[in-house]
Amino acid sequence: MNRHIRKVAVLGSGVMGSRIACHFANIGCEVVMLDIVPRELNEVEQKKGVSQDSPAFRNRIVNDALKFALKSNPSPIYRKSFASRIITGNFDDDMSKISDCDWIIEVVIERLDIKQQVFENVEKFRKPGTLITSNTSGIPIHMMLDGRSDDFKANFCGSHFFNPPRYLQLLEIIPTPSTSPEVVEFLMDYGQRYLGKKTVLCKDTPAFIANRVGVYSIMSLFHIVTEMGLTVDEVDKLSGPVMGRPKSATFRTCDVVGLDTLVHVANGLKANCPDDEEKHLFELPDYISKMVENNWLGSKTKQGFYKKVKEDGKSVILSLDLDTLEYTPKERVKFPSLEMAKPIDDLKQRTKMLLMGMDKAGEFYRKIFGGLFAYVSNRLPEITDDLYKIDDALKAGFGWELGPFETWDILGFDQGLKLIADNNKEAAAWISEMKDAGITSFYKVEGGTKSYYDTKSKSYKTIPGTEDIVMLDALRDENKVWGNSDTTLVDLGDGILNLEFHTKMNTIGGGVIEGVNKAIDLAEKEYSGLVISNTGQNFSAGANVGMIFMMAIEQDYDELNFAVKAFQDMTMRIRYSNIPVIVAPHNMALGGGCEISLHADKVVAHAELYMGLVEFGVGLIPGGGGSKEFAKRLSDELSAGDIKINKLRERFLTVGQAKVSTSAYEAFDLGYLREGIDEIVVSREYQLTRAKEVALLMANEGYIAPKREKNITVVGQEGLGIVYVGAHSMLSGNYMSEHDGVISEKLGFVLCGGDLSENTVVSEQYLLDLERKAFLELCTEKKTLERLESIVKKGKILRN
Repeated sequence: MNRHIRKVAVLGSGVMGSRIACHFANIGCEVVMLDIVPRELNEVEQKKGVSQDSPAFRNRIVNDALKFALKSNPSPIYRKSFASRIITGNFDDDMSKISDCDWIIEVVIERLDIKQQVFENVEKFRKPGTLITSNTSGIPIHMMLDGRSDDFKANFCGSHFFNPPRYLQLLEIIPTPSTSPEVVEFLMDYGQRYLGKKTVLCKDTPAFIANRVGVYSIMSLFHIVTEMGLTVDEVDKLSGPVMGRPKSATFRTCDVVGLDTLVHVANGLKANCPDDEEKHLFELPDYISKMVENNWLGSKTKQGFYKKVKEDGKSVILSLDLDTLEYTPKERVKFPSLEMAKPIDDLKQRTKMLLMGMDKAGEFYRKIFGGLFAYVSNRLPEITDDLYKIDDALKAGFGWELGPFETWDILGFDQGLKLIADNNKEAAAWISEMKDAGITSFYKVEGGTKSYYDTKSKSYKTIPGTEDIVMLDALRDENKVWGNSDTTLVDLGDGILNLEFHTKMNTIGGGVIEGVNKAIDLAEKEYSGLVISNTGQNFSAGANVGMIFMMAIEQDYDELNFAVKAFQDMTMRIRYSNIPVIVAPHNMALGGGCEISLHADKVVAHAELYMGLVEFGVGLIPGGGGSKEFAKRLSDELSAGDIKINKLRERFLTVGQAKVSTSAYEAFDLGYLREGIDEIVVSREYQLTRAKEVALLMANEGYIAPKREKNITVVGQEGLGIVYVGAHSMLSGNYMSEHDGVISEKLGFVLCGGDLSENTVVSEQYLLDLERKAFLELCTEKKTLERLESIVKKGKILRN
């Protein structure tokens, strides 16, 4: 059956329903979102004289939910205009609207009887063959099918999105024995390719995969905290980014999710998993029970493990003492193990170091991982037959950088077994069988393909769905062409190279500049094209500000001039090389990372792109070709007939206010990406594959390098007048500081091409020289040095 998803019905408009609707709107689907009719008029409606027959009353619940979702932060929608793709209604009046939908998703309250009522209603209007799924997180999927038709059963399964659906990558697909294999295959592919999800096929077991293991992990930690006498602050320091987990770590995450939600899942697991060898851990520790009793559930009740209070007019965050259940000032946490691991950027190496610690922190990690390794080994084949699915689910659903089996591989097979034994736990029998067979790794990489150990066949199999995906992690070791301490150049095959950065936050310094130049040298001689992409958390946080600060504070202006020119020369090489250069940014692409993207032949951007020229915040203007490029793009817009004043103001404010896009679509709106040239990929997994395709296509079509620009029209004094008047009014209204005014004038000077008496045609090099001169002049300013020092030493933007 050839399926196309053009129109989707979302039944239920709560936190999950409204945000699932928004994400389908994000990818271009038309969405019908329905919910119940309110029981009675509220006070506002009564005062307005609203009738109970009016759509305003009957659709109040669904409309309020959508408004609330669209105002929420972070936003569930890529671009505000996409919300127009969602139409709303109610179950009583509008159920017929689902008749032409291609996929119907149920997201109502977690009660089986209510879900069954909804499905009975759906059967009246749903056309045969339409996909129908439930977003339940806990009700067994097969129990929902009582009384349903054969066609309904064949096209039905669980589709468990994680909240927030736009940002969390996991989509668990849970078929029943009646689900058609074609439906499962379609949803697994569609979720990955079009929704940008990591789709994980699950068995219909309690809490499926991610919540089963993730909630075990949290409950286990709750008990370890009591056993070891650790504090809330200590645990969140230990269980956050240092071990490759989200910044919100453990207790802050619980506050955000809601302690009641966590307890509900834990109680469900305790009741429904009688054979789980760790079921005693799903018992609530005393302090958790007391918190629930006190209604200290986290953010929703204004206090949980943390509480925000006002002291001397300032907001202060207190943390809960788990022994006394009193809130105390947050403590500064220090462990020797953390201090030793801090300088190690590579998570794999850092994890090894953390487990070697002989202090309380090291003991904590050994307990956590020893218990986790035993637990996940015993979940096969109960919750899944394939170990990679557990890793995928935890990474995509809980934000772990490394899955349990990946971590075990890093530490070593025998070391994992020792951790299990030292914690008086027992691994599953198949682990012993692996050891007896001399097999000591869960994954292996060969020929650019990643394989996993299959416990049924007792052999390695390629991870399904990855056969046609270009994966750097699977190519890096065998296909490395060149590298230095900051970059690695990898052959992607078919004549296309990939350059990746691996500095801290992927910042750009001399090593990255050398890497880009070397990559272009090699590509021009022996290959057909170059992609610049990486597998880091962020594409790039920008230029190495610490290096700029050091040269500026030492007044080494010749060296600084050389460094800035080297950066400019690099971006110009990207623009004018003899091979196509494709840049594939994701997440943060700030400052220099944005400038590299601005000079690509084409940008293949991930939809989650936070791109911006943010140099203004550290007292500078973009100096790696960014200011020049905005002047050039302004010239292109003016020659196309756009109104001069408006376009100049737009370009100036984008840089002057250090605007950062909240999605790749907004990067188009801000002028960082180019309509008709650059493109967006929703799937992070497919991004590099698409970037390689584009590079190959451009090369095969006979790529010809563009000629250097010598005909850029700048507006001179006319534009400067607009900039200076705008800056003066902002200064007078106390919207900016005096130093902001200085930076604004420097930026305006470059964007307008200098103090020229009329519109003048200049070259790209003229603008680059102007940009570099303004950048260096700002580096001599005391207040710029103060801003640089603040960001380097404190990690904070200073507005002085």
